Amino acid sequence: MTAWLSVVGVGEEGADGLGPRGRALLDSAEVLAGGRRHLAMVPDDGRPRLPWPRPFAAGIDALLALRPRRVCVLATGDPMHYGVGAALARRVPPGEMTVVPAADAFALACAELKWPRAEVATLSLHARPVAALAAYLRPGARLLALSRNGATPAACARLLSARGFGDSAMSVLEHMGGPQFRRRDGRARDWPDAPAAALNTVAVRCAAGDGAAAAGLVPGLADAAYEHDGQLTKREVRAATLAALAPAPGELLWDVGAGAGSIAVEWLRAHPACRAIAVERDPARAARIRRNAEALGADRLEVVTGAAPGALAGLAAPDAAFIGGGAADAAVWDACRAA
Repeated sequence: MTAWLSVVGVGEEGADGLGPRGRALLDSAEVLAGGRRHLAMVPDDGRPRLPWPRPFAAGIDALLALRPRRVCVLATGDPMHYGVGAALARRVPPGEMTVVPAADAFALACAELKWPRAEVATLSLHARPVAALAAYLRPGARLLALSRNGATPAACARLLSARGFGDSAMSVLEHMGGPQFRRRDGRARDWPDAPAAALNTVAVRCAAGDGAAAAGLVPGLADAAYEHDGQLTKREVRAATLAALAPAPGELLWDVGAGAGSIAVEWLRAHPACRAIAVERDPARAARIRRNAEALGADRLEVVTGAAPGALAGLAAPDAAFIGGGAADAAVWDACRAA
């Protein structure tokens, strides 16, 4: 099947800023899809429109039902970088989809700040807690974060201050690339609670103060970085364990009898594409694992409350397993080996 679906990136200038290829795909489409803000950039010409609903997944199902009609999805900036294009690519064969990117928020921010893109850590806070920033905090680091809404910059400033990075320089860049562009600069500790524009990107140049909670890049975070009740794989053993487990991008870990969740947390910190499931029978410890994961920037950790081996049934097959609590139970070993 030829490409029936196009995903076209737009900036603040809207359809007027599209190049010839993007404009041709937009003009030739039978149906337009996208966020309400994006669709409002195109004058109503009678063509059917599909605004993204909530939940977002329902919109993808509705869009796929339109095949083979020519559909143009409008998206912000680069649709393949934290964008709808990446979600659609998991459901649509490559030969059926055309993607035309525009300059994304990270490119525009680096141009405004004169930051070399290769030296900047980037993340999206659209669907993640602000605590995800914690994984990137270290002296001198430069960070760019896509905000969920206008309250995100102040929340970032509070997190930075709470973790000893209150001296960090912050910039909030609103409506980049358009006539409403505004830049605000300041220090995290002095950042006002007043909301920014809903469409904004937060830039941080990290400066650590005394007692700053900076987490290193390699496994073996300080034991004090974790909330625990004594059930914690100690720092030196944890570092050796992670080296033996050898996390690789996209791989899934089972942390069985997870205790404080430290093995799963540091597995996830190894690479943004790593995945992990922590299995813990004690509800209080399971709640503690979730807090540790969020505090250390591993908020995508899946926590299953239940006793192994029964709680392992139905979980996605792992690439590696670590057995902490319950290691004396042969049935747990058998279940992990079988999976």
